[in-house]
Amino acid sequence: MLVGENCVILYPNFVRRGKRGDKMEKKGVKIAAQNRKARHDYFIEDRYEAGIELAGTEVKSIRAGTLNLKDSYCSVKDGELFVLGLHISPYEQGNIFNKDPVRPRRLLMHKREIRKLHALIKQDGYTLVPLSVYFKDSRVKVEVGLCKGKKNYDKRASAAQRDSRREIDRAMKSR
Repeated sequence: MLVGENCVILYPNFVRRGKRGDKMEKKGVKIAAQNRKARHDYFIEDRYEAGIELAGTEVKSIRAGTLNLKDSYCSVKDGELFVLGLHISPYEQGNIFNKDPVRPRRLLMHKREIRKLHALIKQDGYTLVPLSVYFKDSRVKVEVGLCKGKKNYDKRASAAQRDSRREIDRAMKSR
């Protein structure tokens, strides 16, 4: 894409820095953990990105890949959004600076978004579930999903659909 006198080339994985646009940095998104159980147990209606308030040793522990999202969920308390049940193992070299592994951690979102999510959670059957934790330009982000629970027959139907898709792919590959 050419713009004006100065040629500005837009790449999908690069972000432009500075006024002149001659210095480009690679935009890094590194996934630390995903909640696959949430994708199995819930219909994901909508996704939101939130920052998370962490201590320094917790960030180092996440970089080492020692966190578990399996039984975690989000709740709104006093106009703030918290993630509960997120287990971040203590950092081995952290000694006295380590925090409790399963303490509630505050998620950082705009107040308007939190109010909107709180109103949606009050509706029947909706819940907020952290779907993944990832690094975006050296900041830890949490992808939160607005979810509705699946019944057992929904889970069986999605498993059957996945199996049929797999068989179709195998048949197309062998052609």
